[in-house]
Amino acid sequence: MPILEDLKEYAERATGLRRPGRRKAATLARPRKPHTVRFKDDGLVPNHPRWPLIIYRGAIDLGESHDPAAVIEDLFEANGWGETWRDSIYDYLHYHSRIHEVLGVASGKGRVRFGGAKGRIFTLKAGDVVILPAGTGHQCLSADDDFLVVGAYPPVGTYDECRTVQDRPRALKTIPKVPVPRKDPISGSGGSLSKLWKKAR
Repeated sequence: MPILEDLKEYAERATGLRRPGRRKAATLARPRKPHTVRFKDDGLVPNHPRWPLIIYRGAIDLGESHDPAAVIEDLFEANGWGETWRDSIYDYLHYHSRIHEVLGVASGKGRVRFGGAKGRIFTLKAGDVVILPAGTGHQCLSADDDFLVVGAYPPVGTYDECRTVQDRPRALKTIPKVPVPRKDPISGSGGSLSKLWKKAR
């Protein structure tokens, strides 16, 4: 599916077909109360020492007139979150120690565990969005065949992938240094992200 989605994205970006554009995408965001979850360091996965995972349920009106993945990409990019990709979520436990990540579900359903082996399992479906502070473990446990996720990153930070106990010493130093993004990937500068992460202690 990733290769087919890459080709589809390329064609859509080249032609503009089935893409709402950034301005229109911003109108497709639905106001939703954020659900927050905190995870402790489990010995392998550090998680974030201060900031919670944020889940917005049904946060995007995917409609039928646009490609759902393109809607999510345009919305994330309108709010400064880029380097987008289309795929599922890896089926092995991993985290990022030098950057935050946002995941938007374009289609299907998947059971994803956040926070590491001692974390929590959530069923994610089309329209849901999850914002992971640096250090948050994530792993797809099972998914529909059409489970498609769009991921993106804020402009500040560097992508890395941590999986082993050997990654921990460096990760423990870098995770707290990743700054709060200037905009929420769904609702921009007026969104919940900066409030939730800045006041979280």
